Amino acid sequence: MMIGVSNKVGVERGTGGEVRQGGAVGILEAALTVLSVLLILLTFPFSAWSCVQVKLEYERAVIFRLGRVVKGSAKGPGLVWFIPWLDVIQKVDLRILSIYIYPQQVLTADSVPLLVDTVVFYRVVDPTLWFTQVQNGYDATYWLVQATLRAVLGAHKLTDLLTQRPTIAMRMEEVLQPGSRPWGVQVQRVELRNLKLPKLLRRSLGSEAEAVRTARAMMLVAEGEVKASRTLREAASHLSPEVLRLRYLQTLASVDSSASVVVWILPTEILRLKTQNSSNRDTAGTAELSHPEREELLQAEPNKSEL
Repeated sequence: MMIGVSNKVGVERGTGGEVRQGGAVGILEAALTVLSVLLILLTFPFSAWSCVQVKLEYERAVIFRLGRVVKGSAKGPGLVWFIPWLDVIQKVDLRILSIYIYPQQVLTADSVPLLVDTVVFYRVVDPTLWFTQVQNGYDATYWLVQATLRAVLGAHKLTDLLTQRPTIAMRMEEVLQPGSRPWGVQVQRVELRNLKLPKLLRRSLGSEAEAVRTARAMMLVAEGEVKASRTLREAASHLSPEVLRLRYLQTLASVDSSASVVVWILPTEILRLKTQNSSNRDTAGTAELSHPEREELLQAEPNKSEL
């Protein structure tokens, strides 16, 4: 019984289950449209002021006539004609828009809490879907970005977030594209602005980095000293005694006079004489020994050297 009544008023069901209006209702809508156009033509040009709007280059208009979207793409830019008592015009901006996501608490894959704020740039590419598939496209895009941010960052470790931020931003773009496309939105770019770590974690990371830098500096200094000692040894092997004496005097002159250093200057001849006397004394002592004692002493010296 209900099906028969529905067919009488012109309600039909399509193959996908959607309800389509036809019959008497369609004829009535067409009649109202024709009468409205005739009325506008009869009162022209006075009616032109209320039947036209100007849309800017970056604006598009979606016209709903008797509750249905007018066939064709969105109207604009320029003059847009409509029937004021039958049509409702919805305007959309096609320029790139931005969404700022305030700092969100995110837990990484290695259980590190972070505060992350993000900026997302997007634009409307299909005005009809923007008005017919979602109630509030701005709020829907905001909540989608917020949920995607937590899901994507929660799948990565802290080291990845600190070293691979561009890669993670591109991953967010890939996830946002299929989610926002059904309501006519195209995500242009995602930027992770700031990653705020807990204070204790920042201190530990800073201490670790400082320790690494200190160890690296000590290694460089040690390598430099080794190279300098090798170079000095090679240079000393090619210098004559006179040049060594001049180098000795130059080193004494380079000592800072303001430093609390006491320098005793002794001629190198005195040191040389002292060395010769000590060697002569050892030779004389060895000569005074008897032949068996000298042999024992000579045999003991290699043993001492081996020890």
